[in-house]
Formats: sequence, C-alpha cells, structure tokens
Amino acid sequence: MLDYLPTEIYELSGFTITFRVVLAIFVGGLIGTERDIKNRAAGIRTHMLVCLGATVVMMTNQYIAETYPESNIDITRMGAQVVSGIGFLGAGTILVTSHNRIRGLTTAAGLWAAATLGLAIGIGFYELAIIGSFSILFIVILLRPFKQFVQDRTEPSNFTLLIYTVGGIENFLEFTADEEVKFINMSIENEQDDANKTIGTILKVTIELAPESQKEEFIKYLKTVDGVNHVVEI
Repeated sequence: MLDYLPTEIYELSGFTITFRVVLAIFVGGLIGTERDIKNRAAGIRTHMLVCLGATVVMMTNQYIAETYPESNIDITRMGAQVVSGIGFLGAGTILVTSHNRIRGLTTAAGLWAAATLGLAIGIGFYELAIIGSFSILFIVILLRPFKQFVQDRTEPSNFTLLIYTVGGIENFLEFTADEEVKFINMSIENEQDDANKTIGTILKVTIELAPESQKEEFIKYLKTVDGVNHVVEI
C-alpha cells in the first residue's frame, strides 16, 4: 500500500469505484493500443473490456465481503474464475496459418495479463497494476527487436517463389546449388487470363533457408535471378 495515498482510496465508495473503473480502462487501453497497431484481432476495446470486467468482478467480491461479513465468503473465488475463464477468449485469437505457423499467442497472453491487472485494480492493488501494465508494454514493444535478433539467428526462414518458365527453374536451381537451402514444397499451377484461359504454367516453390545464412542478401540476389517473378517470406 502506498503510504502517501489516503486510506479511503482502498475502501469501496463512489470515488473509489470511479477511480478503479477509469484506471482499468486506461491500463487495458495501453496494452490494447499496441495490439491494434499490429492489426491483431483483439485491440483497444477488447483489452479495455477484459480489464474492466475483471475489475468489476473483484469490486463485487469486495462489496459482498464487506456487506455480508458473517457469510465467510472467499474473496478470491470469483477472481479465480476470471483467470481460468479468460482462456476461452484468448483461444479465439490463436490461429494456425496455411503454412502451419501459429499466430496470436502474444495477443492471447496479453488478454490474460489484462485480466489479471484488472483483478489487481479491482481489489485496490494499484501499485502492482501500474507497474505490471508498463512491464507488459516493455515486453511487447521494447523486446521486439531482441526477439527478431534471436529469431534471425536461430530459426530457419521460409520463402515462397513463383517461377513461370523452364529457364527460370534452371536458373533457380543453379542459384541455390551453393546455398544451404531445403525444399519444403513444390507445386505446379496453371496461369489463367481474365477469360479463364490457360496462358502458362507457374511453379510454386517453398524453400527453407538455414538460420546462419544472410537472409537479406539471399532475398536480394534471388530477386535478380532470371525467371523468378515473385519472392515472399512466410
């Protein structure tokens, strides 16, 4: 408890309820803003609602405990249901892409964290809520370059290429002969015009580049190979 704050702020009153609601909206909005910038499914409003809902649950718990002290109600019971129940909402943000990549784990974790911060606000643990919210922002924003640095050196990179000509295939195979490249998938598709008439054949190749390879240089030179029309990292 912060010594320089009045003790009344930890007791339920009209002012305290308003303060906790506003703080919950602010904290949820901080986390949600970063997710919205990244164009994730759960953004500002979702995180605000999650944090606010958890705050309301804990304030309701506190109200019941103070209004009916003889009932011996466990003040943590409703909060425990929030922690477990938020998993259903978080699961809805997790997707498996067509390339078997899992997306949405950070958003799901952020929703869970927003709920726990709401519980802290609802019970009057303002110090933890404020420190925790900025700690979350530090993790999802400031640690992103470090995460990318580690991934570039430990995880293989996958690319999909479109090759339209036989000569392009030969040039591509010659180019990759000296590179540490693993072929993941190859498929042949017909290229059609607006009238659905076949005008050519496309070879779609998915390759995996070793982590220690210079990815930027590889992409740069790969795009110069005659016949390789499209390169995208997946």
